[in-house]
Amino acid sequence: MRDQVEKYIDIHYAYEFAKKLETYKCNPKLGFRTAGSRAEILTGQLIYKEMQQIGLEHITKDEITVDSWEFQKAQLSFEDLDGQSYQFELGAYQTQFQTEGPQKFSMVYLEKGTAEDYKGVDVKGKLVLVDINQRDEWWINFPVYEAYLKGAAALIVVQESGYGEVDQTALNAQDIAGPSEAVAFSISQRDAYYLKEALKVTPEIEVTFDAISIIKLNQKTYNIVGKIQGTDPDAMILLSAHYDSYFEGFQDDNVAVAMILGIARAIKQSGYKPKRTLVFAAMAAEEWGLINSKYDWSTGAYEEVFHVHPDWKGKVIADLNFELPAHAHGKKDKVRCVYEYEEFIDAFIKEIKVPEEAYPEGIEVTYPIETWSDDFSIAIAGIPSMVNDFSSGSFMETHYHSQFDNKDFYNEEVYEFHHKFYSKLVIALDQTAVVPLNFMRLFEKMERSLCSIDQSLMDIKAINGLLKQLQELSKQLYTYVQRINKQYSTYLIQGNTEKATDIYRDYRWLEKQLLAGFAREQDELVRLNWHDEVYFPHEIIIKNLQCIKKAILALEEKEIIEALSSIYQIDNNKYAFLFEKQVYEYFTDYVLCQPIDRVKWGAGRIIGHEDLFDIVHSLKAKI
Repeated sequence: MRDQVEKYIDIHYAYEFAKKLETYKCNPKLGFRTAGSRAEILTGQLIYKEMQQIGLEHITKDEITVDSWEFQKAQLSFEDLDGQSYQFELGAYQTQFQTEGPQKFSMVYLEKGTAEDYKGVDVKGKLVLVDINQRDEWWINFPVYEAYLKGAAALIVVQESGYGEVDQTALNAQDIAGPSEAVAFSISQRDAYYLKEALKVTPEIEVTFDAISIIKLNQKTYNIVGKIQGTDPDAMILLSAHYDSYFEGFQDDNVAVAMILGIARAIKQSGYKPKRTLVFAAMAAEEWGLINSKYDWSTGAYEEVFHVHPDWKGKVIADLNFELPAHAHGKKDKVRCVYEYEEFIDAFIKEIKVPEEAYPEGIEVTYPIETWSDDFSIAIAGIPSMVNDFSSGSFMETHYHSQFDNKDFYNEEVYEFHHKFYSKLVIALDQTAVVPLNFMRLFEKMERSLCSIDQSLMDIKAINGLLKQLQELSKQLYTYVQRINKQYSTYLIQGNTEKATDIYRDYRWLEKQLLAGFAREQDELVRLNWHDEVYFPHEIIIKNLQCIKKAILALEEKEIIEALSSIYQIDNNKYAFLFEKQVYEYFTDYVLCQPIDRVKWGAGRIIGHEDLFDIVHSLKAKI
């Protein structure tokens, strides 16, 4: 059946539909299909109709609440001292700003836009131009809020590196992770060059700015969901991708939405009758959907699994989420999954022939999942998830979230391989009697995470002994699951549906127990540090303790710089070095003190906070 479905894969269908998804846009020149916007809602209707055309069943527009953003335009013009006129098209972040036609502003250039850069400079009512490297230094919300506190009308940022490196004309967009009143727009390196040249001659220049960027709280948008009904309505496999975008969003994530529909279409045409119901979900508001939150992306998926369909927990055995699947992010393809799916997928990929023209070094599995995409929100809801890995390639620094994410960078061989590979994986999962989760990797990783612990901080012998026992029990349990699934598969191959059905029915209890165990592990063992990286709870605490111990030892030797280097790594204290206290406290408190509905998938994931702002500045003064 896997080969039969593959025969119906039609890459040209998917490619054409991916292009069709660019029909509606907020900004007529740059694109943007943003949370709760008219463009997003119309695109959702387009996907809904396509699901009908394919023949999916029980199609729904699942209503969710998001903060919406309509970015219509941002145009800046000025005349240099030689009388040369310039007009620039700017990108934007999710903030509230309307000039109501072209308006005159003074502009200043303040290097990195840290607290130090504002000393002795009046920026009230002015546009402030700064450089930023969001990938390697700090996120956009910190310099934007610093500018807001100083009274600036807006911050105009140029990505000097980290993102948008493909071309000097590249604009970039990211989630703002801050309040809507702290305003930001983006400008290309090339256009910023002309402004900086003028600002070398004089500390301020006059520019004309015309912009419309509108935020509205608590608006309605829709996740679009269709199904291929299985014989078991209480067991499901989910395929997901998001349909909001920055710029054209061809790779991120038009081709992914088109791919899940392409897989659905091929399965329908093949005549395959699944045991588990196959669910195809086009998610809204992935790039952003919530103002003034550190966790402002993946809003649509979070709402779907926590509020619209909390009943999916315990029923969905896997989510296959897709991001940028028509681009090779390296010579080797990767499937990134939760710990518990590593062994099953690793065994599965050994059966797959990978075309050299797509991935000359083959394919591998990696784990655990990260917070970059919807699969994290879905996993913490108790649904084991995976994603085609996209975060490690150069595309992230070059084309990602820029106007260069377009069909010029389409790779048909990669796209076709992903269609075929993941359609086969869906069927392989469907042809199991029991969800193939193995907890052994989880406990192995926990044991390894304890190896570097300073023994003076914690006695780990008893814990290691327990983890060894858990690994062995997990191994035995997975061997048991494999034996059941092998027998089930044998009956399916023989066409003995009666005995296969008996096995499937007899082990519903075991599948529910495994999914419940996965959900509990997500609740108790998945935590985030202040930079949105996934850790076990003890890892975050131990790292802080180790850094504090190093800082104390350094201070005893009067090595202040070395002590500060250790303090820099504790929680979010790196920002204490760069921005004023009000900025630092604002972006600490909005994590710790906001209600769950303003923190979403970050709720309960942070383990406390060590406020070392005053210590940092005291030590800096001593230097």
